[in-house]
Amino acid sequence: MSPYSHTNRPSPFAAMSSQSLPVWAVSRADIDSGNIDKTALAWARSAGFTAAEGTVLLAPDRDGKLAGALFGLGDEAECHPFIGGKLARVLPKGDWHIETSPISGSVMALAFGMGAYRFESYRKQTPEGPRLAIPADADADAIRRTVAAVGLARDLVNTPANDMGPEALEAALRGLAEHYKAEVSAIVGDDLISGGFPMIHAVGRAAEQAPRLLELRWGKTGEPKLTLVGKGVCFDTGGLDIKPASSMLNMKKDMGGAANVMALALMIMDAKLPVDLRVLIPAVENSISASAFRPGDVLTSRKGLTVQIDNTDAEGRLVLADALTYACEDNPDLLVDMATLTGAARVALGPDLPPFYTDDEALAADLAMASNAVVDPLWRMPLYKPYEADVKARIADLTNAPSGGFAGSITAALFLKRFVTAQTSWAHFDIFAWSPKDKPHAPVGGEAQGIRALFDVISKRHPA
Repeated sequence: MSPYSHTNRPSPFAAMSSQSLPVWAVSRADIDSGNIDKTALAWARSAGFTAAEGTVLLAPDRDGKLAGALFGLGDEAECHPFIGGKLARVLPKGDWHIETSPISGSVMALAFGMGAYRFESYRKQTPEGPRLAIPADADADAIRRTVAAVGLARDLVNTPANDMGPEALEAALRGLAEHYKAEVSAIVGDDLISGGFPMIHAVGRAAEQAPRLLELRWGKTGEPKLTLVGKGVCFDTGGLDIKPASSMLNMKKDMGGAANVMALALMIMDAKLPVDLRVLIPAVENSISASAFRPGDVLTSRKGLTVQIDNTDAEGRLVLADALTYACEDNPDLLVDMATLTGAARVALGPDLPPFYTDDEALAADLAMASNAVVDPLWRMPLYKPYEADVKARIADLTNAPSGGFAGSITAALFLKRFVTAQTSWAHFDIFAWSPKDKPHAPVGGEAQGIRALFDVISKRHPA
C-alpha cells in the first residue's frame, strides 16, 4: 500500500533506470582537488563553476545533449543538511539519480522529496518537474512515508480556513483513517457538554461550524498505548479579545498541532508499528458572536478544575486541557501533544526550533538524540516549578492567561501539565507549524515540525 496522500500530487520519485541522468553533488574541495568525473570536471572548470551551495551546472555530452548536472555543496562542512531539496526546483524535467555525493543518497532523496512540495490548490499548477531515483541501498518505504507525512501536514496548514474548518478537518482525518483501516468517531456540538468536554464547547460554540472532539483508533488492544493530541483551532480571531489584523493573517495555521499529529499518525500506521494508537483532535474555531465565551468567565473543565478566562485569545490550552484529561483516562504509555500554542516560544527560540516539555528524562534524552540524528530541530525547555504560582487565578483554580508577559511558553506548558496524570509519560510540543522563508527542502508556508524526531523515537522503542 502506498502512503496516504491528501492530494493527487505526482510522485517526485522515479525508478532507477539506464535512462536517468546523473547528478554529481560536489563541494568546492572536490572542484579544487579534481575529485569528480574528469569530463564533468573539465566542463565545470571551463564554465567557471565553483560549486557554490545550491548552484547547478548542466553538462552536455559530445553531441550537445544533456549528459548530467553538477550540483554545488559549497563548503561541505557548512552546507545545509537538506540542500538536496533544491534539486527538485532547479533540475529540468526528467529522471535523475545521484551519481556521487558526500551526503548520503538517502538524505539527498528525502530532501528532494520534501523540496518537491508545491501547494497549488488555488492556482494553475506548475509543469511537471524532475524526478529522482531513490538509491537501491536506501529505505524507500521510509522515505516515501516521510515525504507523504510532511506533505500532509503542509497541505492541511496551507489550506485556508474557509476550506479547512472543523468539518473539513474531520473529513481529512476520516480520509486518513480509511486509507489505513482505522476508526474515527466524533463528539459534535452540544454533545460535548453532555459528554463532559465543556471547555472545547465553550471555545468553539460561537462559530458557524460546531466544535467537535475527533478521535482516531488504530492498532491492536494489548500493544503499548500511544496517544497523540493535536490542537485543532481551525481559525483564531482571538475571540472577544480580538487579535489585530496583522496577527490574524496567518491564523489558518492554528490547527498546525492537529496537522502534525495526523502526519505522525500516518507514519506510524504506514510503518505498521506495534502500538495501540489513539489520536485526539479538539477541532474548533475561536470566533466572535453573541454566544462567544467572555473575558472574566469561569469555565469548569472535564477534570473538574475551574479556569478563569483572563484572555479569550489563550484558547488553545483550554481545548487541549479537556482532550488531555480524556487521554489520561485510558492510561497511555506515552502521551504527546502538539500545538501552535504561544508566540512566546517563537520569541525565545524563533520559528525553526520548537521547544518541547517533559518530566520524563529518558524520553527527553531520546528526543534530543533523534532530533540531531534526523535533523529535525527541537529544544527542551523546563517545566519550571516556581512558575506554577503564575498559573493560579483569583477566583478559580487556574488562569488561562497569566499576567506579566514573562515565560509564556513555560506557563502554558505548566497549565497543560495540571491536566495530565502524574504517572503518565508526557511531552508537549509548542510548534510554529510554519516556514516563514524558503529553505532548500521547504517553501514558505505550512510545515511539519518534530514529527520525524518523534517517529524515530517511537519506531526504535516499538520496531515493526
